[in-house]
Amino acid sequence: MNRLTAKDWILITRRLTPYLFLLPALFILGLTVFWPALQAFYLSFTRYEYDLTQMPQWVGFANFQRLRKDPVFWQTLFNTLIYLVGVVPILVIAPLALAILVNQKLRGMNWFRAAYYTPVVISMVVAGIAWKWLYAENGLLNQLLKGIFPEGIPWLTSPRFALFSVMAVTVWKGLGYYMVIYLAGLQSIPSDIYEAAAIDGSDGIRKHWDITVPLMKPYIALVTVISAISGTKVFEEIYIMTQGGPRNSSKTIVYYLYEQAFSNLEISYACTIGLVLFLIILGLSVVRLAIDRQGGDNITA
Repeated sequence: MNRLTAKDWILITRRLTPYLFLLPALFILGLTVFWPALQAFYLSFTRYEYDLTQMPQWVGFANFQRLRKDPVFWQTLFNTLIYLVGVVPILVIAPLALAILVNQKLRGMNWFRAAYYTPVVISMVVAGIAWKWLYAENGLLNQLLKGIFPEGIPWLTSPRFALFSVMAVTVWKGLGYYMVIYLAGLQSIPSDIYEAAAIDGSDGIRKHWDITVPLMKPYIALVTVISAISGTKVFEEIYIMTQGGPRNSSKTIVYYLYEQAFSNLEISYACTIGLVLFLIILGLSVVRLAIDRQGGDNITA
């Protein structure tokens, strides 16, 4: 049997050293993320509710069968889909337009950047309460629209308007965040490209369609996936402003999970909903990683 030489020990030490530095982080992640996730996966196949002092009882796929027949779950899934369709396109297009606007070299433009970014640093609790006052029956919005709608609009109390009213808050809160991502991409585009395009007759708004949009495709794809993941996990706005009402019209899948776990104490059923949500977000995250890799290659090239 060959004995390890000093050179071999040095090579082994060099290879193991990075993993030794990673061990504390892996331990914390395992304790706070991986182990609870495995427990939630296990509880999805058990009955664990009401009396939490009792041990979970194995029931197999009973929770998934219940989920398949649950009309409220399908409604919340549909509401989440509507949320994505309504919010994501706006959060992809509008921040890009804002980024192009604030990327101009004009006096006082930094103040405009700060103004657009201000909603991002405001707590969602504060923002939700403020918008709830604006949406109130005698709130500012109904007062401004009093000449057109004398009786006012039931922004948060009507099944037709509740979900869309909350979506407006999500859009308002996210515009500045995605604007900064686009702004970073815009500032990485060399000005020589625009000057060459201007010689060829591509100037004004047309230059953004010919140059900015094609070169910003990695950032556009990234914002699309990030905003889709955020829209899938929306919770704070719903909890503060509508609590899923009226008649489940604004209830999203995350809020339904919270309701089952902490209001109804149906922990196993909530874990089943969480597993479905995890699979949805996992799919979006895989798309995001693929886009990040492709975008990184494009930017490097």
